[in-house]
Amino acid sequence: MLAEQRRNQILDILTSKGAVTVAQLHRQLKVSQETIRRDITKLAAENRLRKTHGGALAMQQVEPDLADRMSVNIEGKQLIGSAAAELVPDGASIIIDSGTTTLCLAEALMSHQGLTVFTNDMHIAGKLAGRNDNRVHILGGELIGNEGAAAGRDTTEMLQNYLTDFSFIGASALDADTLLTDYSREIAELRSQMMAQGRIVVLLTDSSKFGKRAPVRVGHLDQLTHIISDKKMTSGLLAAVKRLNVEIIIATAKE
Repeated sequence: MLAEQRRNQILDILTSKGAVTVAQLHRQLKVSQETIRRDITKLAAENRLRKTHGGALAMQQVEPDLADRMSVNIEGKQLIGSAAAELVPDGASIIIDSGTTTLCLAEALMSHQGLTVFTNDMHIAGKLAGRNDNRVHILGGELIGNEGAAAGRDTTEMLQNYLTDFSFIGASALDADTLLTDYSREIAELRSQMMAQGRIVVLLTDSSKFGKRAPVRVGHLDQLTHIISDKKMTSGLLAAVKRLNVEIIIATAKE
């Protein structure tokens, strides 16, 4: 099989599955894993797929850039951030995930005093560091594209050292069948670990994420205590979420 034919097959498989691992392609195409890795690297350089740790994602399965996400339902995200900030007393220790809704939370926390913050997001760290006697810890690791946030094994392992009063988790996709999913294995694993480290675990999800599904499941959903959104969920999604036994908060504008 010619290299171009093989790479087109990889793209066809991605179109049907959304995500695939090197091992899966190795078994299906009957070529070495090193050859598969070279193919993925070349296709990624041509912007025909997204390379991930151990595999690849179809371009339609890639989360939009941070700047693009900031323009989607920003009013709803700000309401969610404000509602989440009301849960946090001065002096609390908190984990804050990366993302646009969690960035709105950080902005809502800027008047709080004496927070101890752990975050993988440089934008969030910049909002809260150096003010009101806060202590801000950056979770190290590989920076993700132009997100200004770290993820990967180093980030997850560093997080395991800290137990906090609150964990605030962002959402990439939430549907009734798979619940919380993500576009990246590294982010999914980090979010799962964030849930394990907090005493009160809050998922922040604006309504634009409802009914969407990404290729990687997020674990430890049994640790969730609250979900905050800007709109009510559809009946099917609400029924699935209620099985998690969480408190659901709908953020609304103050009168």
